[in-house]
Amino acid sequence: MRVMAIDYGDARTGVAVSDLTGTIAGESFVIAQWDAQALADQLVQAAKERDVSTLVLGLPRNMDGTEGPRAAKARALKALLEQRDMAVVLWDERRTTVDAHRILRENGKREKKHRATVDAVAAALILEGYLGSLS
Repeated sequence: MRVMAIDYGDARTGVAVSDLTGTIAGESFVIAQWDAQALADQLVQAAKERDVSTLVLGLPRNMDGTEGPRAAKARALKALLEQRDMAVVLWDERRTTVDAHRILRENGKREKKHRATVDAVAAALILEGYLGSLS
């Protein structure tokens, strides 16, 4: 069972895919796409190419647990993916981008040089959190 996590962004979306056993994060990459319909198509294509059974979509919540405009966009993307017959789980992604920046900084990556990489790392953190909840 492969799982694919998605860190949805306005211009770039981070994606991370688990190994075949659905145990650990494997591949991660970024899709540069601002149009939600086109992004949904690209995500479905990527999932089918990798034999993914479940999509885990990061749901951005405020620190107090409330949802704002970014969460509404994530829910809209979830609906687009479900229209394409994909199983989608929403996952609380609070602090994943902050943690991704910290991880990259600690590994010597300069801020301006890793803008795209941070999205892939955030997706990997979402995936790891979800996979950890299954065991």
